[in-house]
Amino acid sequence: MATADRMAAETGPVTLRRLMENAGVAVAREALRLYPRAEAFDILCGPGNNGGDGYVAARILAETGLPVTVWAIDEPRGGSDAAGAAKGWTGPTRPLAKFRPRHGALVIDALFGAGLARPLEGEAARAAQACIEAQSPVLAVDLPSGVSGADGTVNGPVFTAATTVTFMARKPGHLLQPGRDSCGETIVADIGIPASMVAACAGATFANQPDLWRDALPVASNDTHKYARGHAAACSGGPSATGAARLAALAAARAGAGAVTVLSPASALQVNARHLTAIMLARVEAAEELVDFAVERKLRSLVIGPGFGVGERARDFVQAFLAKGDDSQSLIVDADAITSFKDAPDTMFEACANSPASTVLTPHEGEFGRLFPDLAGRPSKLERAGEAARRSHCTVVLKGPDTVIAAPDGRAAINTNGTPLLATAGSGDVLAGIIAGLTAQGMPVWEASCAAVWIHAEAARSFGPGLIADDLPDAMPGVLRALAYPSTRSCNAIAP
Repeated sequence: MATADRMAAETGPVTLRRLMENAGVAVAREALRLYPRAEAFDILCGPGNNGGDGYVAARILAETGLPVTVWAIDEPRGGSDAAGAAKGWTGPTRPLAKFRPRHGALVIDALFGAGLARPLEGEAARAAQACIEAQSPVLAVDLPSGVSGADGTVNGPVFTAATTVTFMARKPGHLLQPGRDSCGETIVADIGIPASMVAACAGATFANQPDLWRDALPVASNDTHKYARGHAAACSGGPSATGAARLAALAAARAGAGAVTVLSPASALQVNARHLTAIMLARVEAAEELVDFAVERKLRSLVIGPGFGVGERARDFVQAFLAKGDDSQSLIVDADAITSFKDAPDTMFEACANSPASTVLTPHEGEFGRLFPDLAGRPSKLERAGEAARRSHCTVVLKGPDTVIAAPDGRAAINTNGTPLLATAGSGDVLAGIIAGLTAQGMPVWEASCAAVWIHAEAARSFGPGLIADDLPDAMPGVLRALAYPSTRSCNAIAP
């Protein structure tokens, strides 16, 4: 966004001063719209452009006749656009050191926004803590001060906003935890920079919303048959651990795969057979039998890991499939299969690099740490997932309330519709199955992974409280139907 600001000022159609004016007007507009009962406005202004936005908002809000007070931490640098905005404010300005939240007032945090790369300290930290203790409503300008715009990390005190007004595009800090929780509702305001200019300055990081991947969703034509829709499979564990593979298989079928098979050891065939109807069943004991099945039955995607068991057999299945795979196939490595490589992750990464088949890894944070122990401690989830994807030559779905989907080519998406309803056993197995069902139909793996994460969460939201993993596949058709007949479209790009 800093680059887009400069480009807009250098090439038109707006000056930086006009952008600041537009931003301040947008903040004032949202303050009046969302907080019509506010009795006063306390605007906390820093010395930079974020503070400049605050001074403009103060001037606009004062025109309503309500009391407006600016609380300044430092004066803007002489000659800067922020200094010009400060001169336009003729109301009361007091030192931030004397700020105390007052009943009935809306606090507007225009101290630092996304421009601060260190923890809040001194009077800014005290003001943030005072607002929390007083439970004051806070509207943040661009980003709550104290939240990293780059990765959503929070170090020390931070403003906890009910509403955040940002400009032209969201930043990763709006979507990544714990910053997301500090933002409240995030509103993206248009301040006059052409959308094409913002897109030209943006990197390869996106908000995971349907517009990102909708065009790649498989669409059945009138002459489609089940084999054209692809064959997916899930590898089952032993007789006491079969449910996870069946969940993955059912999710693959609901996602649209034309044929789905549970690959079961002989000891679990009867258990699986009792629970399967639309899903087929085949006996597969050894890695060689898996390869033979994949060739003979033209397998397009395979899930291995849910309930499979940790150990050499899981490693053998993964490596054998990759060694014989082709560029029409995908492998989704989940759960036990991930943990099976914790002592030798490079053997899997090498197999992925040398295979024409595409691989997706779907770890939660604990499993991620087993494969990438040196990355697990990095504060930025976006950076962790991106480096893991490059190192492993896989699409990495790093799960959590702010799931990140990263591709080896540098693309990444941060999911926007996560829900705590998914914190239930077996939900990850369903996610792996959705990815398999979409890739079986030929959807590219990164787009399929992004779509699966969003569909997975939306299915949980549509079901609501009481959800268990078994409910997710049955909740998917409504979500898929809404995707097939969209009523709205929205911008999903965010600045890197």
